[in-house]
Amino acid sequence: MDTSTPSRRAVLRWGAGTAAALTAAPALTACGQTLGAARTTAQAPTRRGQKVRLVFWTWVPMQKTVDLWNRTHPDIQVEMQTIPQNVTGGYQKMHASLTAGNPPDLAQVEYHELPSFMLVNGLTNLSEYGADELRDSYVPWQWQQGVFDGKVYTVPQASGPMGLFYRRDLFAKWGIETPATWAGFEQAARVVKARGNGARLCAFAPNQPTWFAAMCWQRGARWVRTEGDTWVVDMDDAHSHEVAEYWERMVRDDLVFVEPDMSNAWYKHVQTGQISAWIGPQWGDALLRGNAPGTAGKWRVALLPQWKAGQNASANWGGSSTAILQGTRHPREALEFAHWINTDRRAVDLNISVGYGWPAAAGVFRGSALDKPDPFFGGQRYNDVFTVSDRAIDTSWKWSPTTDADFAQLQDAFGAAIDGEGSLTGALADARKSTVDNLRAKGLKARSAR
Repeated sequence: MDTSTPSRRAVLRWGAGTAAALTAAPALTACGQTLGAARTTAQAPTRRGQKVRLVFWTWVPMQKTVDLWNRTHPDIQVEMQTIPQNVTGGYQKMHASLTAGNPPDLAQVEYHELPSFMLVNGLTNLSEYGADELRDSYVPWQWQQGVFDGKVYTVPQASGPMGLFYRRDLFAKWGIETPATWAGFEQAARVVKARGNGARLCAFAPNQPTWFAAMCWQRGARWVRTEGDTWVVDMDDAHSHEVAEYWERMVRDDLVFVEPDMSNAWYKHVQTGQISAWIGPQWGDALLRGNAPGTAGKWRVALLPQWKAGQNASANWGGSSTAILQGTRHPREALEFAHWINTDRRAVDLNISVGYGWPAAAGVFRGSALDKPDPFFGGQRYNDVFTVSDRAIDTSWKWSPTTDADFAQLQDAFGAAIDGEGSLTGALADARKSTVDNLRAKGLKARSAR
């Protein structure tokens, strides 16, 4: 049974033939799945001198960038509206607007969310409006996030290569070398517990399944894959077990704080030096700078610790596209704005200043705001580290179209495990089963890897 529209059938071969397609997913057609867009995109005619007005939803504070566009493009005016970040309400708002037939023209959509929007025909086919001509302006693997069966559905914005933020002054005080392996990282945690007067090396955040996924990603896990038209779920493979057992030991031995990151408690620990390291994405620099200004000059950045000495593996946390939602009446103008906001060097520098991530535009790093020593990081050219990290990401990782539900359930299971009800490894097994159920509930073919 195939009730899908042409754009939904296109995702059957999403990423086919592209080895670097991070979220390549050729099995998104659901039998009987209700489409989530009440109206389809159509280009409205414009008269000479007529101003086009666009609405752009995002949680990144890019108002200065939008203001620059409005000053330099008087015929296309953009109104930026701030929405809740990702799963805290932003995506629910987007889907509700699609269903109601009153979506914004553009919206920030993370890469891992694109499958769910494609599943309900929520994105505009931008190839019909000339998007293919923009391909060479972007990093290939990020560009590929919005390509379905050779057609372009989003403009890539930024990613989040991972690194190790650490307090160099505290490491020196406690006699800790920058850990190159995860074994060395654990040993550093034991030193901090012994010498730190109540401090801990870092925190384990049970509320961040995306962060945990990145840890498994670096280890070599692949949580979902596709075989023909079937999704295969493997969230508790041997690599993921190793990661889970590692962090269970860190928690059990009281080597880490257990608290949500980016929370008031976490920021206080960062501000006071009670936390001296954070395994985080490149866009985390803005969080540290903005929330712990008193620690300026004390931080440094290193590559992620490795599971085996001499390896060079990294992972990605986050990453977004500028999507043109189904139903806009100005797709050409919206595409022009989406391309400009992500490639114009002035725009990119403004976006960088508010922490929008590692740019998707090709060739903009050198000479950008990222490409210079930074006083907050003691004069280190810390983004050179993320340049190496970005190249070490295995881009074969895939996301499922039910990631929101999958990760909400995993977060609940992690919370229960921390409270003594089960284990992190058991939570992964439960998540594998619930993910299969979530996919099947969407009318998709799915099975467990074991």
